[in-house]
Amino acid sequence: MMNKLLLLIVLFSCPYIQGEVVNNYKLDTGDEIKIVVYDEPDLMVELVINDDGFINFPLIGAVSVTGKTTSQVQKLIYNGLLGDYLLNPSVQVDVIQYRPFYIHGEVKKPGAYPYQPGMRIDQAVALAGGFTGRESKAKIYIKKTIKNKVVNENVELTSVISAGDTITIEQSFF
Repeated sequence: MMNKLLLLIVLFSCPYIQGEVVNNYKLDTGDEIKIVVYDEPDLMVELVINDDGFINFPLIGAVSVTGKTTSQVQKLIYNGLLGDYLLNPSVQVDVIQYRPFYIHGEVKKPGAYPYQPGMRIDQAVALAGGFTGRESKAKIYIKKTIKNKVVNENVELTSVISAGDTITIEQSFF
């Protein structure tokens, strides 16, 4: 028990590990991002990624961002501006708001909720007002899309969720 507690303390207090979760985050439809090109105020944009997975960036045009990390998008913008428009652009891409996750079934307030990197099922349940009292803790499912394929997997309360996931808490029969 002490080892698990120590591991949790290390995981949630170590900025490097938290940064790894954020740095590996794949952008998708519904995420709101901010792109800043330093010393170029006209090239600062905040936008929501639309259904086709593209953003429109000044001077470059349509850029596909779905399935890419912020670092990968940063490099695409950098390469698009380099040479023709700027000699050495300094580009920063950040997620302002992640797309929501969804929770339904045996929770008091089912619906869509804001996602935060590293969020677990038990935290999602707390956001949804807690369990109804009829929940089955053995029948918790996450539906997610992995490489354009929908996967529905049975998980535990301590499982980590992703933005866009749908969590289903089934009813217990006892």
